[in-house]
Amino acid sequence: MVPVIALVGRPNVGKSTMFNRLTKSRDAIVGDLSGLTRDRQYGEAKWQGRSYILVDTGGISGDEHGMDEKMAEQSLLAIEEADVVLFLVDAKAGFTAADQMIAEHLRKRNKRSLLVANKIDNIDPEMARAEFAPLGMGHAIGVAGAQGRGVNTLLEAALSDFPRDTDEEDLNADVAEGEEAVRIPGPSEKDGIKIAIIGRPNVGKSTLVNRMLGEDRVIVYDEPGTTRDSIYIPFERNEEKYTLIDTAGVRKRGKIHEEVEKFSVVKTLQAIKDANVVIFVMDAREGVVDHDLNLLGFALEAGRAIVIALNKWDGMTPSERDYVKIELERRLFFVDFADIHFISALHGTGVGNLYQSVQNSFKSAITRWPTNRLTQILEDAVGEHAPPMVNNRRIKLRYAHLGGANPPLIVIHGNQIEKVPNSYVRYLENTYRRVLKLVGTPIRIEFKGGENPYESKKNSLTDRQVNKKRRLMTHHKKADKKRRDKK
Repeated sequence: MVPVIALVGRPNVGKSTMFNRLTKSRDAIVGDLSGLTRDRQYGEAKWQGRSYILVDTGGISGDEHGMDEKMAEQSLLAIEEADVVLFLVDAKAGFTAADQMIAEHLRKRNKRSLLVANKIDNIDPEMARAEFAPLGMGHAIGVAGAQGRGVNTLLEAALSDFPRDTDEEDLNADVAEGEEAVRIPGPSEKDGIKIAIIGRPNVGKSTLVNRMLGEDRVIVYDEPGTTRDSIYIPFERNEEKYTLIDTAGVRKRGKIHEEVEKFSVVKTLQAIKDANVVIFVMDAREGVVDHDLNLLGFALEAGRAIVIALNKWDGMTPSERDYVKIELERRLFFVDFADIHFISALHGTGVGNLYQSVQNSFKSAITRWPTNRLTQILEDAVGEHAPPMVNNRRIKLRYAHLGGANPPLIVIHGNQIEKVPNSYVRYLENTYRRVLKLVGTPIRIEFKGGENPYESKKNSLTDRQVNKKRRLMTHHKKADKKRRDKK
């Protein structure tokens, strides 16, 4: 089994910085503000032939209430599932009562724990170790997570008792001081269909994630902006692999003022591009708002397959539901290819039906078709409804082939392709979607004109004619001048 190592400590001791250093990533948000990490963040790493799973956690202070209490619960769960706990303390700030409280909890749980004195740059390591001796957890290992100082010593102490990998070569033998090595692919890059749960703040994204997983994996709190990072969670259902991505809610640009929220939005947009399928969550009681359309448009521009979930559907009156359905039909006409589900993430109503739509959308996005099949569909479409005339000449579309997948890209070759009207492009998109039975995925059509092999010869012939005409004109001028001179 791959060992699990949890990073714990009070807020702002550098856990996320250490997480990014050890996983060779920027997955965890880092900033000069306590409490940035809220949910458990997992990453894969490797050191001297030993693979391990690293868990970043939120800070524990001992006086939590409200949402901070739920953050602390996530951290305590990480301690329970870890094989080794790296207990980080701040060497610059010194010993605190919160450090003492965490040390006592670790002793009660009888966990293998290592005391790590972080931020020892410009500080005497021996003085830092002496200051934290009252914790009774042995000698502190001095590190500077931001610079990579002491990281090898730390990993030697944490992983030396675990066996080396047997099937893979060690591609990352060492972590040199300050070195940035090649990242080991994490769960989000290799485990099943990646599903990003996106939407505005407080529409129930994290509640839906927990319901789909069947456990309280991410923090749910009745306050907008609870989720700050994009959390990748691999799991299996009915022997199918998935990776759920819980994302931060995205507000209008004018309402984003905190630097942390700007980073959260960037993480969400990156998660959309990284996903295979996007489940777009809306609050049924609020209906379709303008910013929903903006965020949905970004997902379409990224070419992601889309499933729409109307959450908080329970408790609505029949008249309210009818109004919402009319609004959906009116305002979401540009994604009429996407399946729409009316769900209650809190009670689980309709959540199980999302998986079939995810599977169908993913299959539509990645399926490939031969050139003769795509060309036959094009010929049938042109035969049923020919392209318009331009300058008394008919636009000719000759053949089609697949230019890419996820989303499907169909390349059509012909003449006067730059004059194909948008209405005819939509006609072709709808035809391909109907015939190929595509569900949930956008489809893109690209036109390419045929090159005229005689174009260069025609141009050179014209040049010769021009030169001949010039020579004749020069000859006539000279003849006229001689005649005038004789007279």
